Amino acid sequence: MQLTVLPLLAERMEGEFDVFEVLLKTLEQNKTELENGDVLVISTKYISNSQGRIVDLDKIKTSEEGLKVSKTYQLKSEIAEIIIRESDKIFGGIGGFVITSSDNIMAPNAGIDKSNAKKGRAILYPINPYHTAEEIRRKIFLKFLIHVGIILVDSRLMPARIGTSGVAISCAGIEPVLDMRAKKDLDGNPLKVTFQAVVDNLATIANHKMGEGAESRPFAIVRNSDAKLTDRKINPSEMAISPDQCVYVRGLSNPPNN
Repeated sequence: MQLTVLPLLAERMEGEFDVFEVLLKTLEQNKTELENGDVLVISTKYISNSQGRIVDLDKIKTSEEGLKVSKTYQLKSEIAEIIIRESDKIFGGIGGFVITSSDNIMAPNAGIDKSNAKKGRAILYPINPYHTAEEIRRKIFLKFLIHVGIILVDSRLMPARIGTSGVAISCAGIEPVLDMRAKKDLDGNPLKVTFQAVVDNLATIANHKMGEGAESRPFAIVRNSDAKLTDRKINPSEMAISPDQCVYVRGLSNPPNN
């Protein structure tokens, strides 16, 4: 069976709302049904909106540390302050961008996004994204008696590449990584360190169809993905490594001696 992606057009919501109830309405409006084995991909911005994770920038009071970050990286003081609040660690940055980590998720500016938000506001990452994904998965099972995977997707700049691609912020009901070690390549050589990022790959595929702008397609169904579904609870550590284990972070932190 061929893999297919079905993006779903949904209403733009204001204020906090129940994502599952909106999903049911969206499926009906798109004349689409979820099937056993599907992977449902949901925009993190939509989840954040549902949780009220939108801040009014003019109400942010900037701390002394925020002013320092603002000056160092040429950011508006209120944005710098939010970055500090949302980050576990700041690695550095350039004018307009700070590279941060929060719960082992590395992102420019702590994932703060002013797109798809009204002027003067910013959208933050959702709270407890793994719990949220698991809750949606369970509600779908209780409603339809089917097993589906859930992925919460965001768009991300990749090192030394132009443009953004999808990345899974969290998932539920789907094995996030495929261990390819001990399998052989085309020449019969055993793979030693290869893991396939299943949910990130599916997140990118879905994100391509969901769009980045005014498309209003916060849901996408990925069908016939051959991904392995599971009932076990996914641990966030299965999808991410600490920054000090990342080859990019370690490599750039240890330049060669001239």
